[in-house]
Amino acid sequence: MKVLITGITGFVGSHLAEYILAEHPEAEVFGIKRWRSPRDNISSIEHRLQLFDCDLRDLSSLIAALSWAKPDVIFHLAAQSYVQTSYTAPADTMDTNIIGTLNLLESVRICGLDPVIHVCSSSEVYGQVTEKDLPIKEDCPLRPVSPYAVSKVGEDMLGYMYYSAHGLKTIRTRMFTHSGPRRGEVFADSFFSLQVARIEQGLQDPVIRVGNLDSVRTFCDVRDTVKAYWLLVEHCSPGEVYNIGGTTTMTIRQMLDMLLDMASYNGKIKVEVDPVLMRPADVTLQVPSFDKFKAATGWEPEIPYQKTLSDMLEYWRSRVQAAPDS
Repeated sequence: MKVLITGITGFVGSHLAEYILAEHPEAEVFGIKRWRSPRDNISSIEHRLQLFDCDLRDLSSLIAALSWAKPDVIFHLAAQSYVQTSYTAPADTMDTNIIGTLNLLESVRICGLDPVIHVCSSSEVYGQVTEKDLPIKEDCPLRPVSPYAVSKVGEDMLGYMYYSAHGLKTIRTRMFTHSGPRRGEVFADSFFSLQVARIEQGLQDPVIRVGNLDSVRTFCDVRDTVKAYWLLVEHCSPGEVYNIGGTTTMTIRQMLDMLLDMASYNGKIKVEVDPVLMRPADVTLQVPSFDKFKAATGWEPEIPYQKTLSDMLEYWRSRVQAAPDS
């Protein structure tokens, strides 16, 4: 089996590549990346991967990559995935996520390939829900409130359209919050963990900058997430959409308290709201139902969020110690 991962150098892509190599060694793992993409996340496995320089916004490069790899399965994970950045760079977000996905699906069609294609949408497409919408199911109305969320609606619907119009075997996921080591520092729990690691090393004043601490999130470990993605392409139906998420629900404030309990700093760490970190419109209530996905695959998350957070803090401790001026 040939597996192609877009965004293989990223947070989820690197974990997925590791999982496939460890659990399904018979698979050949291909990845597309931009020539300037940092490869730190895949440094330990890069010698076992087949990589191709490519850009989702360049159709010709995708056609070349797919003609080379001829994958049986495509995990489409590459995206501009930062909600806050999408407000300052909305056009780039739309271009990367919508046009990039369009180019990928169009290149599959042009090349005459027939892979199973996982199109990774996001729980952000549901926008701001109310208590009566909980837990959020796949038929919940889509009410995107950020450019990122709008781009993911477009990506989601492109997946469905290419299934309906061209018979491509697309399966869409709307993944809720997933975290762990290597998570980008723009995300709350990772950003807080980085700040704690810097405070412990005396590289930052004992003050943690935060945004909205009252948002409710349901957390899942990335290592459970990538197992879910593999089961998705093995057991789920093309044309369908599936929510995937964890079972640990708390406010961002509660998550921060849990993290501060893990800190090895002897003094008091203050918490200060930074207006720069407040979004123009926030999604404050995300509690998923993944019953549909569980019925199809039997999947349930296994890793407790406390371990997720602890491992993420250890990741940032090791990074800060290796590069204290970063």
